[in-house]
Amino acid sequence: MGNSTTHPYKRVWGMLFIGWIVAYFDRTITGPVVTWMINNDVALLQSASNPYALGGLLGSLFFAGYMLTQFPGGYFGDKYGYRNMVILSILWAAVTTLLTGLFHGLLVFIALRVLTGLGEGAFYSNDRSLIAQVTPPKKVGLGMGIVMGGLSVGLTLGLVGTVYLIEWAVPFLGQDAWKSPFIILGIITLVVGIAMTIVIPKSMNKPGAQMKKTIFSLGSYSFIFLVIIMSIYMVTDKMQLSEGAIAAIFTLLAIAFIAYIYRTKPEVRPVLKNRNLLLLYISAIPIMWHLWFYSFWSVSIVSDFNGSTLTTAALVASFNAVAGLIGFPLGGWISDKVAYKQNGRRNILFILTAFFALSVFAFTFYIMSGHGSLVIMSLILFISGTVFFAVQSIQHAFISELAPVEHRGSAFGLWNLIAEFGALLSPVISGVLRDSTGSWSSPLLLDAILIAASCLCIVSIGIGSAKLKLVPQSE
Repeated sequence: MGNSTTHPYKRVWGMLFIGWIVAYFDRTITGPVVTWMINNDVALLQSASNPYALGGLLGSLFFAGYMLTQFPGGYFGDKYGYRNMVILSILWAAVTTLLTGLFHGLLVFIALRVLTGLGEGAFYSNDRSLIAQVTPPKKVGLGMGIVMGGLSVGLTLGLVGTVYLIEWAVPFLGQDAWKSPFIILGIITLVVGIAMTIVIPKSMNKPGAQMKKTIFSLGSYSFIFLVIIMSIYMVTDKMQLSEGAIAAIFTLLAIAFIAYIYRTKPEVRPVLKNRNLLLLYISAIPIMWHLWFYSFWSVSIVSDFNGSTLTTAALVASFNAVAGLIGFPLGGWISDKVAYKQNGRRNILFILTAFFALSVFAFTFYIMSGHGSLVIMSLILFISGTVFFAVQSIQHAFISELAPVEHRGSAFGLWNLIAEFGALLSPVISGVLRDSTGSWSSPLLLDAILIAASCLCIVSIGIGSAKLKLVPQSE
């Protein structure tokens, strides 16, 4: 199946945009929920001696599941069709998110968040691949940017909406009010998944693709990963290892999985052995670190430094998230404009990543100086967020350009699998630093330094790495 303009690509863009809204609302929920639990002495975290570290670990365990289905999701999408994988991912997340709000207990909470991550892990690589499949080549970057704008909406709703939903539910549920966002979002996500089955044409699947094969394939991997993740958690918890050590073990597990992929899937070695793709994968680790450091802890950071309420802090933090509505399509548009120049995407990616690093240092030093103006913090976060999300769109378009078409889903899956090392480690390492130092200054500085390191990877991508050939295409 090629990039035929007979495909209703704008309709697909619209459904995927909505898919990103509910997916990122779901991923963002845990941070504000954990912050509310800590502030309100909820029993789930009340006995923890290091509440920020434990709260960060809860977020990291979601990403332990999420990152491990990145490659299988893309691989099975290449095999069975991207449409089926996208729909399965959304419906899966709907069920597990709803169940999270219906059950009690820390262990059940962790297992359901891991399961949610395992299901959502299949969305990214198939969403990116579906866009590349149905969109005219000269609009691929723009399409990826527009669709990812849904991430920004979901992130904003997650940061702000979660707190409001909890506070709304307090009179009815008391300390169980944290369950309300999971229940409400689970129902909404289920509706979105059903709508996708109707709106996205079945013709976009590969010939002979069957949903039951897709479910069985992803389900088999996910069951194995769930057993491994929960076993590691329970054993390490019994051994009383630190939250940081537990996160490090899960990172080693992900590295071992990459080695397994390399040994057992020779057909996808081209997207693992390619030096430029590998550098691009590694450069994205600080990007995901930043995304989930801010997404998970930004409400707590603003509240700690400014002394504001959680609701006010969430509104300030949302300026970073809402910037994606501009940043994602802007990055995609710029990326398409320079794609036909030698090293066009690499060069603009380096320039914007360097500027992004400077903006993060600016926010860090402003916070560390003791100033607490909500207006200035909001302005810096908005500018930084705009560049940050633009960088992601360029990364995505760059992958579609560097990867062989037949392995595009696998390449996107590997990019996100490796990038998610940052998402896995960021919430818990940042929480550990917050507990040990009593301040968010060290985590903020570490975040800025890592983004600066990302620039070194990007500038090392080979000369002549990519230059897109313009193919005439009717509109």
